[in-house]
Amino acid sequence: MTEPALGIDIAKLKFNVCLIKHDGKLKHKVLPNNEAGFEQLTEWFSRQGAGRVHACLEATGTYGEALALFLHQAGHAVSVVNPAAIKAFAQSRPSRTKTDRVDAELIARFGQAQEPPRWTPPAVEVRELQALVRRLESLIEMRVMEENRLSSGITVDSVRQSVEELLNHLNEQIKHCEELIRQHIDNHPGLKRQSELLDSIPGTAESTAAALLAEITGIKQYKSARQVAAYAGLVPRERQSGTSVRGRARLSKIGNARLRRALYFPAITALRCSPFFQAWAKGLQERGKSKMSVICAVMRKLVHLAYGVLKTGKPFDPEWEKIACLPTQYLTGRTFNYITVKLTMKAALFALRLNELLDRPLSILFNFVSASLSFATHDLILWFREGCLRPEWTRAEGVSLSDR
Repeated sequence: MTEPALGIDIAKLKFNVCLIKHDGKLKHKVLPNNEAGFEQLTEWFSRQGAGRVHACLEATGTYGEALALFLHQAGHAVSVVNPAAIKAFAQSRPSRTKTDRVDAELIARFGQAQEPPRWTPPAVEVRELQALVRRLESLIEMRVMEENRLSSGITVDSVRQSVEELLNHLNEQIKHCEELIRQHIDNHPGLKRQSELLDSIPGTAESTAAALLAEITGIKQYKSARQVAAYAGLVPRERQSGTSVRGRARLSKIGNARLRRALYFPAITALRCSPFFQAWAKGLQERGKSKMSVICAVMRKLVHLAYGVLKTGKPFDPEWEKIACLPTQYLTGRTFNYITVKLTMKAALFALRLNELLDRPLSILFNFVSASLSFATHDLILWFREGCLRPEWTRAEGVSLSDR
């Protein structure tokens, strides 16, 4: 790490910072958690001779968002880390004291030792959408609380009237917030296009699409759909050790709980109404999976499909999955000509990139081209999975998808 490490222990009213300078000395400071405190932090950097720092702080709700954004806009490197990682790092050290000052130093040590990835703030329109969606979620929770209070049997008329008035107000606010979300998405072409792509997936609608766009803030930062599923906590967690401990695999639930809540009812709707998901879930049921396991599997499937449509920019098409699973005897004529050209071009380009091999014995070059063909075949499988071979290419050869 070239920049000095800065650990930040954030709180509601203040934040503690610990700066590890290049000579190993520690500098501590306590500042108010507001814009004035942010400016004081910049002046403190100048007095310490630290031009650009690598700040590290825990992802603890909204208290640190403004400070992280301020540091990022000021040109500093910022890492927003899972608190569980900091806790595990603290348990590996012999320190037994826990104060805000010690925690700031611990976070700085973690950033210096682990060099966590840099944090990039979401776009302004995404942050606004996230705030609106989370506000709508809070309003719905408050409405449920008041409805439960009303159904519990209130005997005092004045209290019942107060609850009913509050429910009417909450219903109006929910409708207003839903309209604001709809207008916000319509006013931004990028969000509108992504919402339309998500809406093409069975079980999802406008509200689910808005929640997915608000919580999966940057699809490009994920390298695979598995990473998005892990972020949502929709991956299995195994428990096994030796021959005596063989726990049952369960859902990890280590991730974004809002994302899981947003996917639960769409998964149930997809199972009830979508032939695609019904056929896919039938195989899970035949293997003895419980009803809840199937629902969780559908939730993860929705995450994978959402990643696919957002990454490729193409709407969901259930026929693509059938094409990807076609037997090889159906891949003839025009489709195989396309494949042959792609494989040959990839092998030739791969060989020409290392010209020095042309002066080696022919056997070495032959082995190299064979290896390049194997890589090209691997890419071919990915093309099928991503739907790059379109259904019309197979239908042009007179192949029926029902002939499988």
